[in-house]
Amino acid sequence: MVKVEGGTFLMGDIIDSTNTDALPIHKVSLDDYYIGKYEVTFAQYDAFARATDRELPPDEHYGRGDRAVVRVDWHDALAYCNYFGWRLPTETEWEYAARAEGKATLFAGTNNPDSLSNYAITEQDDLSFSFRVGTKKPNKLGIYDMSGNVSEWIGKYYQFYERPEEMHDLENSMVRIIRGGSFNSWVNTAKVYWRVGVLSDAQFYEVGFRCAVSKDELNTQRFLNGFFHFKPAKP
Repeated sequence: MVKVEGGTFLMGDIIDSTNTDALPIHKVSLDDYYIGKYEVTFAQYDAFARATDRELPPDEHYGRGDRAVVRVDWHDALAYCNYFGWRLPTETEWEYAARAEGKATLFAGTNNPDSLSNYAITEQDDLSFSFRVGTKKPNKLGIYDMSGNVSEWIGKYYQFYERPEEMHDLENSMVRIIRGGSFNSWVNTAKVYWRVGVLSDAQFYEVGFRCAVSKDELNTQRFLNGFFHFKPAKP
């Protein structure tokens, strides 16, 4: 996990102001939190799946290991994060971290499309499957692949920025959101404000995830871990 210092930033399409799904630009404040330095890999997810009797996601014969895991739906991604006391990031947390604590950047790591290949794996790399995490440059927070490689599941999804009160009912709605673009995406979808709504039970070959946790949640989890693992001294 990488610690992200909280703050206030303008969320949405602050660069082009043309993506209607990322407008209007609006001010958002966050407390400190932590987010995965890398996307979750096949090796990590496989260990979790075996421990919880889940089916291993297919790798299409490209290999597993440090490749970003794909073919995992929203529910299994959330279960993985919850297993370690974490959760999926909110949209606000994801974008704030991708933009290195809310800086005015177009991609995670750069504003220049010509240098995007140094930071992101996109369709320009001509790949057919997810790649090993952390092979490109990180953004200024030291977080890798927030643009490109695999798109990432988000914990919550506001249907429209102009009507934030119309938040999807997470218990009943099948719609979730993915962020960041993938190895199979055009450059546009690698932009840090780009958002796509998809069905939560879909298992796409270009969608994976990373986990997040708030500072308070992390402290609580540490306390609980200490409590449940504590063995009193023998009398």
